[in-house]
Amino acid sequence: MARVTVEDCIEKIPNRFDLVLMAAHRARLISSGTEITVERDNDKNPVVSLREIGDGTISPGDLKEDLIHSLQKYVEVDEPDGAAAPMVENRTNDPAADFDTMSEEDLLRGIEGLAPPDRRDE
Repeated sequence: MARVTVEDCIEKIPNRFDLVLMAAHRARLISSGTEITVERDNDKNPVVSLREIGDGTISPGDLKEDLIHSLQKYVEVDEPDGAAAPMVENRTNDPAADFDTMSEEDLLRGIEGLAPPDRRDE
């Protein structure tokens, strides 16, 4: 690797191990077709990735987040809390006012009314 490029990158990413991981990840992204942000100048992908980091055209924080995301096998999904919405007070003391009630027969009649009539070819 180009020594001048590595020395420029150490100012942006002080840990050399992190630098190697992020530069390798960026080089893989370039190999897969991601646009480069500096002139290639007949350099190979690892050198181009180091030059991008050294020139500051790629944010080290964004590159680190992208690297972490690419290595994750399980992504935790935040599910909403069960008590996220406040309870509404029952202003009437009638417990039947809390729910709409419908008999099974009324429900079946309503569903049958939604279905299109039988098509008859004449």
